[in-house]
Amino acid sequence: MSGYRPYQYIERRKSRQIHVGKVAVGGDAPVSVQTMTNTLTSDAQATIEQIRRAELAGVDIVRVSCPDEESTAALSEIVREVNVPIVADIHFHYKRAIEAAKAGAACLRINPGNIGSAERVREVVNAAKDYNCSIRIGVNAGSLEKHLLEKYGEPNPDALVESALEHAKILEDHDFHEFKISVKASDVFLAVAAYQQLADVCDHPLHIGITEAGSRRAGTVKSSIGLGNLLWAGVGDTMRVSLSAEPEEEVLVGWDILKSLGLRHRGIKIISCPSCARQGFNVIQTVQTLEDRLAHIKTPLTLSIIGCVVNGPGEALMTDIGVTGGGSGRHMVYSAGKQDHTVAADSMIEHIVELVEERVAGIEAEDARQKAAGVAPLLPDLETAK
Repeated sequence: MSGYRPYQYIERRKSRQIHVGKVAVGGDAPVSVQTMTNTLTSDAQATIEQIRRAELAGVDIVRVSCPDEESTAALSEIVREVNVPIVADIHFHYKRAIEAAKAGAACLRINPGNIGSAERVREVVNAAKDYNCSIRIGVNAGSLEKHLLEKYGEPNPDALVESALEHAKILEDHDFHEFKISVKASDVFLAVAAYQQLADVCDHPLHIGITEAGSRRAGTVKSSIGLGNLLWAGVGDTMRVSLSAEPEEEVLVGWDILKSLGLRHRGIKIISCPSCARQGFNVIQTVQTLEDRLAHIKTPLTLSIIGCVVNGPGEALMTDIGVTGGGSGRHMVYSAGKQDHTVAADSMIEHIVELVEERVAGIEAEDARQKAAGVAPLLPDLETAK
């Protein structure tokens, strides 16, 4: 259930559950948010610092590329210094996969058919078993196998799904089942169709994404259309928003997509109007400032910022705290949907920040009290919340 009204219900596809380190993927686990570093993995300190920024944004899983021995050599330090599971991205070279497993990677991103001989695949699978690694089969429209391109003439949903199932069979033939699958494409139609088709023919957990989606703005739009379509249909167990932007931006967009669908809840959800000539204060500037000032909060809370009384009272009914633009330099503050008091324009932002922080502190204190008393907490576990 994604909400408390019938029209907000999302029935998620039933998939088997695996683990990427401490993070459950599939089954009844919430959709997890991933990103990938863009530093040289061999530069352990730079990579660690980037992962920590992603952690602050709320990331669940981080992938790092391991193209050479220097990268896998740095992996053990990276794994030791961060608080989220690390996926090692491996292409072609089976030894890098084995080294990454030994270094503490929680998951290996490979295509078994590209690793080499059957013996090499067996060695990688054995390393995954020995070091408790899961595997992600990563099929991409831009790097499909030659025989599938010859068969289908171009990347299409059938080709992506056939590739995924061929790789899955290799792992299953080695009695390895702790894996998830992605069938990514930069074309939204192709990616969505491939994922929908794959979801219908298997119960493996699915890592969803629109690959090479583009810049921060265009890529966000593209990913929101594709991933939103899949998630609304109940498809997807873990996700990455692929942007030509910093990893923490990918994480924030991923969370916004999940929050918009009611699939996960973390931090402040701001409902705001686009502003117009009726606005009683500068809505755009106010929202930007509040997003920055409240970025540190993890406890779920809804906040409506509406410039005038046309929609302000109605939106305030649906949020924990609300502000509606008024006249004479004073604006109405709502609490739990009801008018509470007014605030002067010049002190409004500071006042809202104080109200939010006070409300959050009260929620967290009550949550701690209930946990201490052995009562079910008010708040969901923010790291695993649906």
